Amino acid sequence: MASIRKRNGLWQAQVRSRKLGSTSKSFHKRTDAIAWAKVQEALMQTGEWKPRGRQYSTLDDLVQNYLKKVTPHKKGAETETRRLNRLLKEKSLMAIKLDEAKPHHFASFRDKRIKDGNRAAQYDLVLLRAAWNTACIEWGWDLGDNPLTLIRFPKSNPPRERRLKQGEYGMLRAASAETKVWYLWPMIEIAIETSMRRGEILSLEWKHIDFERSKALLPMTKNGRSRWVGLSRQVIALLEKLPKEQERVFPVTDVAVRQAWDRLRRRAGITDLTFHDLRHEAISRQFESGLSIPQVMAISGHQTASQLFRYVNLSENDPVNM
Repeated sequence: MASIRKRNGLWQAQVRSRKLGSTSKSFHKRTDAIAWAKVQEALMQTGEWKPRGRQYSTLDDLVQNYLKKVTPHKKGAETETRRLNRLLKEKSLMAIKLDEAKPHHFASFRDKRIKDGNRAAQYDLVLLRAAWNTACIEWGWDLGDNPLTLIRFPKSNPPRERRLKQGEYGMLRAASAETKVWYLWPMIEIAIETSMRRGEILSLEWKHIDFERSKALLPMTKNGRSRWVGLSRQVIALLEKLPKEQERVFPVTDVAVRQAWDRLRRRAGITDLTFHDLRHEAISRQFESGLSIPQVMAISGHQTASQLFRYVNLSENDPVNM
């Protein structure tokens, strides 16, 4: 079945077949689009039609293309790659043809993923929606309306307020002494002392460490801005002992750190503690030491004061320095 419509000043012809998939091409003249469509229909009917170049008939094709073309250019490429590779393992979802994808397919997938947490389900749906939009807008794929815009997305989980409990710091340190993972305890110390995110710590380069002024430069952060981070004597002493043969202070992957953290946490007998919780611990300590909100914002990299309150545990009678 052929359809002809005008898009962005060009006439786009699309020919669809349930068995063979679809093909499309744009022309300056409507008559050329009609003629081309008729030829494609005839070839499909006689069995002579062959796909031109890349086929993109299923969700698997969509995600694979997004993973190859878009994800590598993102700041959080490693994390997104891991999420998309997990999506590709959802064989029943990935096998759905793009021209047959309906909102109920994604609603069912959403309900299944919610069992793993609202946040996980939300991230997956956001990625799928972005891939669909990118294919239509930037790649010229004629996929029609995005079915993901018609379903309800899970509500975000309430912000975590987990801090280190009494004795947990010592438990982590003792467990760390029993491992051969040289980089994990230094990263833990830096996170608690500076409130840097895991990704920021991993991005540290020796050329950006100013030992004389006890500062480290983060050229690119989560909010897209650079910032200087003050380093305590404890962190400076720790950094001075680390090997400096490579460009990065910690030349390891995010996945390696995640796995090492999970093993350490289990060895220490600690439950429900993430590496990011160490940032919450650090920022809470900064407020407890008497630092003002602007001072903490400068250290943590938060752009608004409201963002800080999700990290800080304050009672009704605690003063807040502005």
